[in-house]
Amino acid sequence: MSRIVQKFGGSSVADADSIKRVARRIADTKAAGNEVVIVISAMGDTTDELLDLAHRVSPNPTPRELDMLLTTGERQSAALLAMALSDLGVPARSYTGSQAGVITTGQHGDARIIDITPGRIMASLEQGNVVIVAGFQGVAQDTKDITTLGRGASDTTAVALAAAMRADYCEIYTDVDGVFTADPRIEPKARQIPVIGYEDMLELAASGAKVLHLRCVEYARAENVKIHVRSSFSYQPGTWVVDQSEINAKGSAMEQAIISGIAHDTSEAKITVVGVPDTIGMAARIFSVIAERQINVDMIVQNVSREGEGRTDISFTCSQGERGKAVDALNLAKDEIGFSAVMWNDAVGKVSVVGVGMRTHPGVTAKFFNALAAAGVNIDMISTSEIRISVVVDIADVRAAVQAAHTAFGLDADTDAVVYAGTGR
Repeated sequence: MSRIVQKFGGSSVADADSIKRVARRIADTKAAGNEVVIVISAMGDTTDELLDLAHRVSPNPTPRELDMLLTTGERQSAALLAMALSDLGVPARSYTGSQAGVITTGQHGDARIIDITPGRIMASLEQGNVVIVAGFQGVAQDTKDITTLGRGASDTTAVALAAAMRADYCEIYTDVDGVFTADPRIEPKARQIPVIGYEDMLELAASGAKVLHLRCVEYARAENVKIHVRSSFSYQPGTWVVDQSEINAKGSAMEQAIISGIAHDTSEAKITVVGVPDTIGMAARIFSVIAERQINVDMIVQNVSREGEGRTDISFTCSQGERGKAVDALNLAKDEIGFSAVMWNDAVGKVSVVGVGMRTHPGVTAKFFNALAAAGVNIDMISTSEIRISVVVDIADVRAAVQAAHTAFGLDADTDAVVYAGTGR
């Protein structure tokens, strides 16, 4: 007998027929003699619809009440799935995040999991039930208020539960057949990857790949939870996300593909602080202002000081949702810091080449940049790590950049990838 945690995303339970189809799949897993815990997302676009409703009622809803509202989506789908399983003769019980023992920090809208106390879940499993947990939510340790973990964080709920319950593995069901070498909606020739290490998957997720939530992969690596990414619309073998040592043990690391995949992200904005005095401590003051607003910065570029002026420009990227806060914060500090102006651009995209094999293969950067040049794509910013190269380009060039890099590194498949529904989770 195995203990398995399965997570089903919104596109997998978009309507009543989809919920019944998922229930049949869960029933098959249970009939095979497994203990099964389900983490479920809200149906289809329910979360977006609730957000829209909230902002039609109130232009600035309080974070606490917004969390109370948004968590109803997952509770709805959990209860409906339990009903569908019951009709199949499979005993099932649904639980909210707080009932399941998901304890979090108190930050509404983006809480972090502190601990999971799965006593109630374990008792329900011992009674022979399939346990269904509403994803994306928990209860604050200090205030006991309902909290949400951020968009897409049902993946994180699933992996955290798998770790707490010592599950054999965690299955993440989505609308594609696994992890691909690129988003098949952008690059139809993307290849499905049978197995990938945590490091590569972390970089892909951080660079914009939507198939897994970044914090989910971080949690899996920290707790050594094996993740099996599969489609709920097919029975294809999917992708295993495991420790790199397991991959190396099955063959020489030198035989591994140089590049695992190409990721892209069109949700970032570029901000440029113009005319910054080129003196010690200016960059620290600028990014202290940003940090005070709890804004996450991704890529940073500082230009060479303009000769004779003693001034430079500093550019960085952040999420489009935080761009307004960043610009406002900088403008308030303009006189104090002494820069000339703040400029911003939302019409940019980030394209990243990711692969552990880069460590031992020179020439990856040259191949990437040559491919972009041949495709007529201009590079605006560049950032690198040991296993990643990222560039910022005009948003209109993102598709061409992804496809050019994908072909250049020999990742194209012979047939087109299948996308069953939804947007990636």
